[in-house]
Amino acid sequence: MSTPVAINVRRAGADDLDALASLFDAYRQFYAQPADLARARTFLSERIAHDESVLLLAEHAGAAAGFVQLYPLFSSVRTGRIWTLNDLFVAPIARRFGVARALLQAACVHARATGALGLQLETTRDNRNAQALYRSEGWQDGDTLWFHHDLTDAKPMERT
Repeated sequence: MSTPVAINVRRAGADDLDALASLFDAYRQFYAQPADLARARTFLSERIAHDESVLLLAEHAGAAAGFVQLYPLFSSVRTGRIWTLNDLFVAPIARRFGVARALLQAACVHARATGALGLQLETTRDNRNAQALYRSEGWQDGDTLWFHHDLTDAKPMERT
């Protein structure tokens, strides 16, 4: 009988950029973005350098297996910090070993350690596997809807 391989999750830093960039590029491709390793590396490097997000890196069997990226946010209504879990990805070869679950649990530990009121995330309506995982870890559908207004191709608003 084989012994399960432990999953180590830790906060990532600049020394982890190569491993993170590869995972982040694969994550973006999962969401139909073109492969662009340099862009992925630059984006993550800027987040780390400016302390704009928290990246947690999971290692399994001695290799980078997945990551989660958290962004700080504040709730005016609840008057406190919350974290947005914006990105969660596990390399295909590392799936079904509990890596995603370990990352979610580590995100909760981080949120508690920073005095946050909670975490929030969004996922696509058709990502049933992710939804099942989130629910199994205690995440619930919220009472609010998230709306999006894409400004990438929008013309500037006219003032009247």
